[in-house]
Amino acid sequence: MKLNPGLFALAIGAFGIGVTEFAPMGMLPVIAADLHVSIPSAGLLVSAYALGVLVGAPLMTLTTARLDRRTLLIALMAIFTLGNALSALAGGYALLMAARVVTAFNHGAFFGVGAVVAAGLVPPERRAGAVAAMFTGLTVATIGGVPLATWAGETIGWRPAFAGIAAIGAVAMAALRLALPPLPAPAGVDLAAELRVLGRPRVLLALALTTLGFGGVFTVFTYIVPILRDVAHASTAMVTVSLMLFGVGATIGNMIGGRLADRSVTRALAAMLGLLTLVLLAFAWLMHAPLTAAAAILVWGIASFATVPPLQMQVMAAAGEAPNLASAMNIGAFNLGNAIGAALGGGVIAAGLGLPAVALAGAATAAAALALLLVAARQPLGRAGARLTRGTTDAAV
Repeated sequence: MKLNPGLFALAIGAFGIGVTEFAPMGMLPVIAADLHVSIPSAGLLVSAYALGVLVGAPLMTLTTARLDRRTLLIALMAIFTLGNALSALAGGYALLMAARVVTAFNHGAFFGVGAVVAAGLVPPERRAGAVAAMFTGLTVATIGGVPLATWAGETIGWRPAFAGIAAIGAVAMAALRLALPPLPAPAGVDLAAELRVLGRPRVLLALALTTLGFGGVFTVFTYIVPILRDVAHASTAMVTVSLMLFGVGATIGNMIGGRLADRSVTRALAAMLGLLTLVLLAFAWLMHAPLTAAAAILVWGIASFATVPPLQMQVMAAAGEAPNLASAMNIGAFNLGNAIGAALGGGVIAAGLGLPAVALAGAATAAAALALLLVAARQPLGRAGARLTRGTTDAAV
């Protein structure tokens, strides 16, 4: 897809959000040591952010339904900037936890509304690709932003790292103002209709698949730095390279997922959830050496983010004529999966089962998502379900 200024501006915002979402995972040992808490306790900062997204997604979407879309996206990035500035100034664990929740409130609405805006900037047959283009910012964050934040956290401290992330938010606000035209909210916004679609079985299925699929990813990724250090005995440089490889895989996977979803959402999800299950299962053994761990992380990144466009398009198609809240709730579902995954991985560690068992727990969660998808695919489809299976998303935007 050729460069589209609006999509590029949305991708900048997605980049900043991706950095702030994933950076604490790379800085977990540094934050834990500085604030005198355990690794599982520091991991709760990931869960707190994820739960903030889950609460903030419907709240921000419903209360801002009649705002101009460009104005709303800029305001959401202002919340992002404020939250990261507060994180940089946090003097203790409780204050950092509160700042992370504040930061999270922009996340679901930005991606939810942004996905609808992105899909509206291109012809109907390119909508999944447009959503993937916006999410490219998220995947690029895992290539450069997260490893850079990890390096900054270890060399100059985690607080300056958050200050740098706040600066990205200011850049995103300017880019959105310059690149997007005024985008009035759709006439006759029906908040009741937005709420009603959440009760549709296909929407609930889409949200459950997102939660389980990314629960498997973040059961392991939350603790990737301790795994690489303590199990693979990787150097600091190798940890950075491995994080970058995950980001490279995520970017490749995002592009693959967009292309596959424009053909068939269901087949794309089945293939990538199957690959995700297998690579996490293998990672329990491959994590014992730096090179094999790095190779597995690359494939893991591809499988993880190839599911993002089809998962997002699935819920937008199922929501039909009222996609905004459902789209934002799906972002909340991604982050609910993050929270569940972080808690599940922390529970495995706290139980003394060992870091390889964390990968097995992640594989089991991804396998549950695949099983749910295969069972649902055997059920009779309604009109929205038939559109979803074909990959058509005309009703979504």
